[in-house]
Order: sequence, then structure tokens, then C-alpha cells
Amino acid sequence: MKTSGTFSIAVAGLGRRIATVIRHLAAAAPNIRIVAHADPAPVGRSMLEKRGLDVGTAYADVETMLAAGKPDLLMVGSPNHLHLAHISAGLAAGARVFSEKPVVRTEEETWALARLLREHGQTSVLVGLVLRSSPLVAAVTRRLGPGGIGRLVSFEGNEHLHPEHGAFLMRDWRRHQAHAGSFLLDKCCHDFDLYRLFAGALPARVASFGGRSIFTAENEALAERHYAGGEAPYELWRAGWNAGESVFRSDADVADNQTALIEYENGVRMSFHANTHAGILQRRWYFAGTEGAMEADLVTNRLTFRDALGTSDPQTEEFPASIKGHYGSDEQMGRRLAAHLLDGAPFPVQVYDAMVAGLTVMAADRAMREGSVVDCRPMWERLERELGRG
Repeated sequence: MKTSGTFSIAVAGLGRRIATVIRHLAAAAPNIRIVAHADPAPVGRSMLEKRGLDVGTAYADVETMLAAGKPDLLMVGSPNHLHLAHISAGLAAGARVFSEKPVVRTEEETWALARLLREHGQTSVLVGLVLRSSPLVAAVTRRLGPGGIGRLVSFEGNEHLHPEHGAFLMRDWRRHQAHAGSFLLDKCCHDFDLYRLFAGALPARVASFGGRSIFTAENEALAERHYAGGEAPYELWRAGWNAGESVFRSDADVADNQTALIEYENGVRMSFHANTHAGILQRRWYFAGTEGAMEADLVTNRLTFRDALGTSDPQTEEFPASIKGHYGSDEQMGRRLAAHLLDGAPFPVQVYDAMVAGLTVMAADRAMREGSVVDCRPMWERLERELGRG
């Protein structure tokens, strides 16, 4: 762990998201320096240069960049199907790796990553499950258990996106499972990481239902609608690499709405609902415990708690953070990542957490495809074996 001097970073895939992470990291640690990047179309470069950040030397490929630069950290912001190869290259070059979520895309890639971690150690890879750094998440975890809601019995979660966001997903590279994995994996894997954190146990059984029933040809008339200022909502968000033009006749093979049910190994049960064409933006959790209930919404950054019998007025906490910057999480994660890299402070999420979250979503997607209830135990047993712990 380097604790003094300049800390060097190379970037594989300098897109908008990883540029945002780097911007907050640099604000927390000015002595961190970007020495190189590899990306045929680095759309995040201008974002950083506008803020006075040098993005270093451009390279044609990641392997050449790593051989030339010998960075302390490789930051992986490439499309999801390249994550495993770029993580592997970084570890082989002797660098630590920070990867955007989802860390990998499929079950087989998860086992391959586990074998890499067996060789290089689980501390060699960090993952940007950014919601772990949310101020609201910290408040929720304080209320779980004695003195709060008591023993958690059941809870629900959701994520509802405005139509312009959903339309972006139908035009961006994320519309193809070959590049992104599923909709639920790319968009909601860090939600499912939090659900395991809240439940306090691994998922035991998963069921799911979903599909594409919004962005389809029979709904194409929706594209004629406009906002009061004349903006076309389904074209507002600019798609990135491998962009498609069509929204309602997209070649996407991902769902645009999905539900899931999970029973955890400790008996806690949860339900989840996601929709990409919602008029009320929401990312909300409702917890029911033996001693009280709690509702929390990341969009409003408000938490409400009340005892089970309703004998006292509801208690409300509000946090001064907007939906931009992942509800205050981006800035907080930048500070925590800087403290971890430079001072050895704990980072709030481990690569194991990201792998479990990904496998949970993959189980939900399998349940959706097969119309089955998936037993998760074989996944956890194999994960332990591949990590060399079982």
C-alpha cells in the first residue's frame, strides 16, 4: 500500500462513468496522477480536461499501456464484456485494479475472476458499487436491528426510471447482453448488493418475471410526444459507443421491466420492481421489522421510521444530496477510495460483495428465462471452491 508520494493511475476505457469516479477521486487526493489511458474513443477525456486534469498518454491497447506505464492502479471503465480481460491484464502487470460495476458479466466470468483472486488475493480488486457510500444507506443500516426496526422480517425495493433514461438504455451499448449482461445486472447489481447487506445473509431462493413490453413497435406512437419546451424525451440522453438509432424498434435483447422475489438464508424475504418508463422517479426501500417500519428513498434522500404500534410520531431524516452524483454517493466514494489507496483506510465494499451481487442477479435472470425458482446454494458452494475456500 503506497501511503506517500504520487500515486499513478492508468485507465482502460475512459468513458463518462469512470471519468466521474476519477474526478471525485482527484478532488479528494490531488497527488493522484493519471499517467495513461487506452480507449479508441475516450468520451470521458474532455470531462476531465475541462476540470484541469491531465489524462496522460494515449495507448492503442491496454496491454501496451500497462507494459509502458507500470501504474499503481488500473481503473477499468470499459464496456462490461471487457472487464474480465482488463482486470486480468492489470493483475498480470502487477497493478491493483478498480473496476466499475458490474465487475463481470456472466457466471463463467465470475468463476474465472475467482480463480484470478485465488492467485492475486481478494484485496487486489476494488469495485465501484457506489451506493455503498450513500449517506442514506448509512442511516438505514443504523436503524436495522435493536433500537430501530428490530428483527427484519421482510422488505421491498424498486428502481423506476424516467422514459428518457429507459430510451437511452435501448440505444446505448447496454441494450445488448453480449456487451452489458442483462438490464438488471448492468443497472441494478449495486441495489442487490445492498439488499444482501440489509438482509444480513446470502440469498437462498430467487424467482423473477420480466421482459420487454415498453420499448416495442406497438408503442411507437409514444415517440411523438414532447416536453413543454419541445424536447423529444426519447432522444434526450446521448447514447455512447455502438449506439443505435431506434428506440421502439431497437435491436435490444434486454428487459425493460422486471420483478424479483428473494428469500435469504436467514428467512428474510424481499420483493423488487424495476421499470424503465415511469412517471414517478423512485429508488425506494420499505422495511418491516418486529419493532418498527422504515421507508427510505434515494431520490428524495429521505428516511422515515415509526415504531410498530404507531405510538409515537414518525421520525424523519433528510440528507442534502441530489439525484445527480448517485444521491451523494459519488463524492463520498471518491473520498473513501482516496483514503484507502493512500492511507490504507477500509473501503466499504469488497470484490466478493460484487461477485455475490452479480450472481444473485444472474440467478434472477435465469429464473425469468426458465420460469423457475432458482436454488442459489450451488452458486455459493462453487464460488467458495473457485476462491479456494471450499
